[in-house]
Amino acid sequence: MLFNMELNSEDIRQKYNKEASSYDWRLNVLETLTGMKKIRRELLAKASGNALAVAIGTGRDLLFYPRECTVTGIDLSEEMLRIAETNASRLHLHPALMKMDAESLTFLDDSFDTVVSTLALCTFPHPEKALQEMRRVCRPDGKVLLLEHGKSSLPKLARLQGALDDQWCKRSGCHLNRKPDELVRTAGFEILSDRKSFFGILHSIVAKP
Repeated sequence: MLFNMELNSEDIRQKYNKEASSYDWRLNVLETLTGMKKIRRELLAKASGNALAVAIGTGRDLLFYPRECTVTGIDLSEEMLRIAETNASRLHLHPALMKMDAESLTFLDDSFDTVVSTLALCTFPHPEKALQEMRRVCRPDGKVLLLEHGKSSLPKLARLQGALDDQWCKRSGCHLNRKPDELVRTAGFEILSDRKSFFGILHSIVAKP
């Protein structure tokens, strides 16, 4: 899968360091428009055991993990991790937070019962590598939970996404027209459910290695 506009991991790190302070405000607007908060809550309720949050960002998901989960969160951006730590402290939660590249996880194989990634496949320079790493560190009887956006199921909207993709990626660091379900299958997962919403743009995916 080829894209005209690509940012490398360092580009992404710098961009999210710069935008970390405004990230939650912008996501609040998006979640209000799309109903994403409810989708996020319902998806994260399926997490269990030892959970890995890939590209944890500012820690928006932390509120929705079942309390019995032990959460480890990784992200490329130091500033996003700093805000995640502040948000976790406010919620009286204690996740293990560390800087790490999603495309090259340092965890051993089969380390986690649940692997979670929300709104991140759009930003990874090589999403297939990140998904393969998620599959590697997830236990064979575990699950991967993904909340992602991608190419709309409406042809006119999909064409608009394609036309805007390069400039949007340059500005925001994320692609508008990737296909999360196809990426997940190509990485070797079995998709157990894929709930689509908001004109087919949002995907709430439960998969197993």
